[in-house]
Amino acid sequence: MPARIFLDNAATTPLDPTVLAAMTEVMADTYGNPSSIHAEGRKARSLIEAARKTVANALNCSIGEVFFTSGGTEANNMALKNAVRDLGVTRIISSPLEHHCVLHSLDAIQATGAATVEQVRIDALGHVDLEDLAQRLNSDDDRKTLVSLMHANNEIGNLLPLEEVAILCADAGALFHCDTVQTMGYYPLDLAATRVNFLSGSAHKFYGPKGVGFVYIRNENIIKPYLDGGAQERNMRGGTENIYGIVGLATALERALLEQDDRMVKMHDLKRYFVDQLRQRVPDVRFNGDTERSHAKVLSVSFPESPKGDLLLMNLDLNGISASGGSACSSGIDVGSHVVGHLHPESLRHTIRFSFSHHNTREEVDEVVRKLGGML
Repeated sequence: MPARIFLDNAATTPLDPTVLAAMTEVMADTYGNPSSIHAEGRKARSLIEAARKTVANALNCSIGEVFFTSGGTEANNMALKNAVRDLGVTRIISSPLEHHCVLHSLDAIQATGAATVEQVRIDALGHVDLEDLAQRLNSDDDRKTLVSLMHANNEIGNLLPLEEVAILCADAGALFHCDTVQTMGYYPLDLAATRVNFLSGSAHKFYGPKGVGFVYIRNENIIKPYLDGGAQERNMRGGTENIYGIVGLATALERALLEQDDRMVKMHDLKRYFVDQLRQRVPDVRFNGDTERSHAKVLSVSFPESPKGDLLLMNLDLNGISASGGSACSSGIDVGSHVVGHLHPESLRHTIRFSFSHHNTREEVDEVVRKLGGML
């Protein structure tokens, strides 16, 4: 049976073998509760704190600003909802292209009446309109404001000019929350140089395990626990820590940073090659977003209408190719991209998101393009 071609790395990535080995060792040998003061507990605690230091070094921040969570969804919920509850935020500026965990969190916040939500204008390519953001921030509205914008869009890959947005927020006295789930481990982040108040990451996007992530909370932003319970995570997140998951996250992040440049070169090459091959072989193909100012691993493609167009995803799967029509959602049903629906609603039914890994090859791209030719 031929090997499948996995081009859905924006949804998740395969577990790196070195990460699996590190996690397996912890599962076998480190069974103490990190909150216990005996030798087994202290050993478990030392692994968590070493992992915290790894994340802090990657972000160039203090270890006291890093808190482990169950993933990006919890981290984003924690930042947004606690900023309203504990920091007096009554106005949030975001965009209609954010991940659903942010959009749905904002809906929940707005439904309580605790804060209002504004959506910044998006240009034709799907970038945040920085002039519109600046105007909103510099308006006469004196309410405490938080800006929530993702670093790289998980559907079309567009990259946010992080430093520019951070400066706009700082100058206006606004808090800045950034979802970096797609960029953590791929692009350098320096929080000593770039003023971000809240930032989120998730291990399974950079070849680590599912079910573990982290939130960065700038020291000056004092919030209360999101999950009440014991004194874990310095009284910020109740519940016994996922030790082997946290070790897996740190191991994956260390490896991602070590190989960052090489991985990005490979993914940039694959993405450009795929774009060139599709342009040559598929008339009227369209790429959503900005293929130049975007994440190396994400490519959203709208294919021309055809009798088989509605079955593209299913036919790709049947032919051993994994891709998606939008972000992976909790129901397991691919309902298409809300991002593409916002930018090009007429293309939604014929849009596929391909997302690359450094494990993919040009030969796999050739095979995908060849099989696509028989499906259109």
